[in-house]
Amino acid sequence: MQKLSHIDPHGRAAMVNITEKKETKRVAIAKGRIYMMPETLALIDAGGVKKGEVYSIARIAGIMAAKKTAELIPLCHPLPIQRVSIDLISNTSENCIDIQATASLYGRTGIEMEALTAVSISALVIFDMCKAVDKKMKVSDVRLIHKSGGKSGTFNAD
Repeated sequence: MQKLSHIDPHGRAAMVNITEKKETKRVAIAKGRIYMMPETLALIDAGGVKKGEVYSIARIAGIMAAKKTAELIPLCHPLPIQRVSIDLISNTSENCIDIQATASLYGRTGIEMEALTAVSISALVIFDMCKAVDKKMKVSDVRLIHKSGGKSGTFNAD
């Protein structure tokens, strides 16, 4: 079993020392979904949500969240993110919005948490903007699907 990197030899939480790590290109892709009533999805797609255009606001919020990850997740390193993109796809067959975030940089540590944070906050913004018409929405399936770069190499989810 692999040792946890955020635990020091005394069992205390610690920030990982990355000063000696090589800089490499690092990419992370995360996905998630927010399920809702079909009427809610139709309202979003028609641009009829009173709080504004849901897709644009959720996309901007996800990008902003990725840039703030080190302030939200203890022990995360602040990173010079060089790219974050958020794709939001209306999935009428499953009554949800599929969310994908891709984050990349050239650095000494991975960018997985930034991609996961971007997906999570995008979903929460959709929830916030639509909760007046659908309190049963469900954020689900937030996960890392790809990461590359660094000593541990490439990971692709099944």
